[in-house]
Amino acid sequence: MNRFIDSFLSIIVAERGASPRTIAAYKHDLEDLESFLKANKRKMEKADRSILTLYMHSVVRGGLSPKTQARRLSAIREFFRFLYSEGIREDNPTDLLDAPKIGKSLPKYLTEEEVNSLLEEAQKKDLRLKTMLEILYASGMRVSELVSLPLSAVLHDNTMIMVTGKGYKQRMVPLNDPAKRAIDQWVSKGRENSLKRGQKSKWLFPSQTARQGYITRDAFFKSLKKLAISVGISPNRVSPHVFRHSFASHLIAHNADLRSVQKMLGHSDISTTEIYTHVLPDRLKNLVETNHPLSHVSKI
Repeated sequence: MNRFIDSFLSIIVAERGASPRTIAAYKHDLEDLESFLKANKRKMEKADRSILTLYMHSVVRGGLSPKTQARRLSAIREFFRFLYSEGIREDNPTDLLDAPKIGKSLPKYLTEEEVNSLLEEAQKKDLRLKTMLEILYASGMRVSELVSLPLSAVLHDNTMIMVTGKGYKQRMVPLNDPAKRAIDQWVSKGRENSLKRGQKSKWLFPSQTARQGYITRDAFFKSLKKLAISVGISPNRVSPHVFRHSFASHLIAHNADLRSVQKMLGHSDISTTEIYTHVLPDRLKNLVETNHPLSHVSKI
C-alpha cells in the first residue's frame, strides 16, 4: 500500500477513533484512486485538480451510486488535506472539486402496530431478542452500539443508559418502562444461561462463540429476520437500522422536538435528523383538523 495512504489511515484512527469499517472504506477508495493515477502515469502525492476531476468523472461513469461517489470524494478530500497539513504538498487540489448531488431518500420505518407485534412475538420466543429490541426501540441506538453494550451500562441504574457512539463519543439516553423491565428480566434470569458455568463476561449480551465476546451484529440481524417472518412481515422491511428509523419517526410523530431526537440518535448535525420530518404532514393535518376553530363547522 502507498506509504502516504498508510500514514493517513493511521492518523484518522489515532485522532478520530475511526472504526474498522470506515478505515476499510477509505482504504478501498484511495487505492482505487491510486490505480487510476498509476494507469495515467501520475503519482498519488503529485496529483493535480485536472486529473482528480477526470477520476471523479470516471467514478460517475462507472455507475456508482451518488452516495458512494460522495463518500469517495470525501475520502480524497480528507487525504489531500492530510498531505497539505503535513507539508507533503504546498496546496490542496481538492478545494474546488465538485461534489455529486445526492437526493435525500426517506427513511424506511415500521408502523407502531408492526413494532408491537414484533415485540410481543419476541416475548414468547427469545428473552435476549426481546430485550435487545426493547432497548433498540426505546433508545434508537445503532446496532453496533447495542451489541457491544457493557453490563456496567445497566447494572446500577437502568433509567438511563450510557451509549458509546462513533468516534467513542458518549451520550446518555433515557429508557422507557418496557425496556427497563426487559433488562431486569434478562440480567436476573436469561443472561447467565448464555454463559458457560462459572464463566464471567463484561458484556450485557455475551456470546460463547463470538470472537469479541458479545453477540455479533449478523447474529442479531438473522434473529430479527426470522422474527419478522413469524409475524407475517416481509424480512426485507426489517433490520436493526429500520428499528432506529422507527424510533425517531414515531417520536417526531408524537411531538418530540428535533433537538432531543438528535441528541438521542447521536447525530452531530441536526440536518441529518431532519430526514425524520417526513412524518410531519400527517401530524400537521391532524393538528389542523383537531384544533382549527372552523374544523367542526358542518360543510354546506
